[in-house]
Amino acid sequence: MPAPQLLCTLALSGVLLVAVISDVRTRRIPNLLVAAGMLAGLALQVLAPHSEGLFAFWWGGLGLAQALLGLLAGLAIFMPLHLIRVVGAGDVKLLAMAGVWLGPKMLPGAVLLTLLAGGVMALVAMLASHSTRQVLANVRVMLTSALIDVQLGRPAALDAPAPTAIRLPYALAIAIGTLGEVGWVLLHAQP
Repeated sequence: MPAPQLLCTLALSGVLLVAVISDVRTRRIPNLLVAAGMLAGLALQVLAPHSEGLFAFWWGGLGLAQALLGLLAGLAIFMPLHLIRVVGAGDVKLLAMAGVWLGPKMLPGAVLLTLLAGGVMALVAMLASHSTRQVLANVRVMLTSALIDVQLGRPAALDAPAPTAIRLPYALAIAIGTLGEVGWVLLHAQP
């Protein structure tokens, strides 16, 4: 792997690793860390020679507009999940930071891998905590309530009726998804 792509991968991995450690330990992702990651990504996207991206074979920055579009796409994709309390605000900001580094073309693949990793984490946590029955009962109540709301012409509410005690460090899923997409692109990079 050429040096610029390797350095970008290491820098992004470092930011994501610190976010995962913080999320596992405190269930918080520091705003300062996310801001520093965004600024570093923006600087690279703007100051590097214009090309196909920080992880492409022809290394270079996407430019300010594409970096900001990646940031906005990250916010737009995870904000609805935050509004229904599936992910935290730190997770939304972390995905937006990843969007700066990846740009809008790589972000959808990273999001798909993130959601898959998050689903696997949720299944493992559910099975490990022996809360399968409660989770399935919650899903049944949520879907039934949503269907009734829709039939009555009200907005469907997806609030879980009984809280589960498990909160997943979703920064781990974001890191897996983001670095998985970077790895895929680097593995298949060709002139």
